[in-house]
Amino acid sequence: MAFEGYFVPAEGEAQGLVVIVHDWDGLDAYEATRARMIAEMGYDAFALDLFGAGVRPDTLDGRRAATGALYADRAEMRARLTAGLEEAQALSGAGAATVVMGYCFGGAATLELARSGLGEGIVGFVSFHGGVDTPEGQSWPADAAPVLILHGGADQNPSMADVAQLSVELEAAGVDYEIAVYAGAPHAFTVFGSDRYRERADRLSWAAFSRFLEEATAD
Repeated sequence: MAFEGYFVPAEGEAQGLVVIVHDWDGLDAYEATRARMIAEMGYDAFALDLFGAGVRPDTLDGRRAATGALYADRAEMRARLTAGLEEAQALSGAGAATVVMGYCFGGAATLELARSGLGEGIVGFVSFHGGVDTPEGQSWPADAAPVLILHGGADQNPSMADVAQLSVELEAAGVDYEIAVYAGAPHAFTVFGSDRYRERADRLSWAAFSRFLEEATAD
């Protein structure tokens, strides 16, 4: 099965590498835009593909099928994540300092990678309005890289209670984490042009991500 990716080199010397995991629409112009924004900040950026070349679900049923298949087969999800990570690191000149981030489904996949302990050189994980449930039989390792959760206060899936439960798990495991909640922001509050987009929450969450990225990749 073939997969795609979108790589944008940093403007100037790369300070690190950011790997972007797409939402349930698949790898599209949204992730490409975010990759270019990250490159302008001085980081190599690679938007990976978890669905397969050309797979861009455009119906609710199609999106549920694409994501559901990977939620049901976590080993396959992890294999695709690590393959994309390795490809990104091979393309990048940034060395080992890698931050993995994702949106919605991609946020949930990012946390799956964080729990797995797989992948070399990862120094941080970031989820924008992503799923936060820990599957039965999984737990958080104490040596997981720092985690940043960026959540909309009006999001119902995941809910504030779900995010609170994640904080309990991270605290118990001793993981370095930070959670930011943006009042009134619904699910998918960062998606430009949608009726869910909230400029203030997008701006503040991007600033939080930028700060986290700078700290995580500092020598």
